[in-house]
Amino acid sequence: MLVAGLNFVAVTALVKLVGTDVPAAQAAFLRYALGLVFILPMIGVMRGARVDRQSLSLFAARGGFHAFAVILWFYAMARIPIAEVTALNYLNPVYVTLFAALFMGEGLAARRLVAVAAAFVGAILVLRPGLREVEIGHIAMLGTAIMFAGSYLLAKRLSSQFSAAVIVGYLSVFVTIGLFPFAVSVWVTPGLEDLGWLFLVAFFATAGHYTMTLAFAAAPLTVTQPVSFLQLVWASLLGWLVFNEGLDPFVISGGALIVAAVSFITWREARLSRQVTPPPPATKV
Repeated sequence: MLVAGLNFVAVTALVKLVGTDVPAAQAAFLRYALGLVFILPMIGVMRGARVDRQSLSLFAARGGFHAFAVILWFYAMARIPIAEVTALNYLNPVYVTLFAALFMGEGLAARRLVAVAAAFVGAILVLRPGLREVEIGHIAMLGTAIMFAGSYLLAKRLSSQFSAAVIVGYLSVFVTIGLFPFAVSVWVTPGLEDLGWLFLVAFFATAGHYTMTLAFAAAPLTVTQPVSFLQLVWASLLGWLVFNEGLDPFVISGGALIVAAVSFITWREARLSRQVTPPPPATKV
């Protein structure tokens, strides 16, 4: 899980390096288009899966949620500090918990409701509305968390019918298709350097998902969940040392509160054997 976190922080850093040289929608499209090479080993499994029309529509819907999420994420990454992106990204599982209660009939007991409230207090600490300007990048990250939550819930439903290889493969295909028209509308000719960075983004994202899967196979979520908090530590140090972003105690404390709330929700669900809420990295690009 530690290695997975480092991989995902590398993704964040590389997107930050690309910055606004490539429009957000185009950068997101290139990340997935270049990353299609990594799903080549899955083609045989995908072709062998019996995907009916209803399942195909769910795959397409998930691709739509995910496509909007990664556009917003790339947009935010180029405009606000890495630590703030990372801290707000921890809201993904919180939205999943709320949406599972609203749309999937999951219970929302008082203790879980308090944990959700604590997570939103953490988000307020990160944003500090009224004490500083809330930028468009912050709004984009809040939208990112909502879109990723929708994507995860659809993946949860599909996971009862299809293997992880099929789900990941179809996600890559539909997200690439979904991003294409947005990318074309803002297209600029990318340089070889930017293409190289975005290919590395695809590589580290794939490596992150792979090492994260190994962690889930080796230990329960209640063990791996707290380790994911180290991503905020790495992101803060990276922003400070490489991108000259200050170490913000409000972002660290707000992120810690969000992680504590998510860890409690995960622990409660593990005790109830429900396993609905994902760890924060599970909805990464």
